[in-house]
Amino acid sequence: MPDETEIRPGGEDHAGDAHGERAGQQSPLQGRAAFIKNWDWQLVASLNRGSCHRGKALHGNNSETHERVRRRWDERRPRELTLGETLDFLLECHRSAPFLFFNGNTFGEIARRVIDAIFIEFPPGRRREAASLGAHYVAGVLDRQSMDEGLSALAELADFKPGDRVKTMRGSTRGVVLRLQPDGRIVWQPDGTQSQLVALPESLLRERKGA
Repeated sequence: MPDETEIRPGGEDHAGDAHGERAGQQSPLQGRAAFIKNWDWQLVASLNRGSCHRGKALHGNNSETHERVRRRWDERRPRELTLGETLDFLLECHRSAPFLFFNGNTFGEIARRVIDAIFIEFPPGRRREAASLGAHYVAGVLDRQSMDEGLSALAELADFKPGDRVKTMRGSTRGVVLRLQPDGRIVWQPDGTQSQLVALPESLLRERKGA
């Protein structure tokens, strides 16, 4: 199924907003497109059916909310929205629970595929991490600001130099760049250790001040 959509940038006036973006740096959430135009409701239902089958649960519709969510989906599907608005809508659908089970899995998977298509030109590790951030937000286990900051960091093509503060993709380890090798790999030292690790540039994120 063709998930790809043409993405148009949002307005410059959003730069430096409440999420701490620097002037001139646009969050990926501001890009605009009809991100779910290829996802008709039958496809959404089939995704839920697959999740129920794998989870050994009964696939069925919630009689109280299904028709309302389906109509809202059909109305929103062809519209051009920002990525942020699209993910907010997917979260809304999850919380409205049009299906009996696995609503979070269903709409989170749509978010995962949409973002994977947006990051298609990035290294696989960054694509997976970005898609995971969107899916976790729609599933309700990640707040919007954390998702926004994570996607912005992943979208930034960092040009590292010695002395730069860096962190691993999930932020579990932080440290400083010591030197760059001729093959482009980075030698860095995790905080609180004397160890020197070697990593590919795409496996590290620049650590922003105050992050």
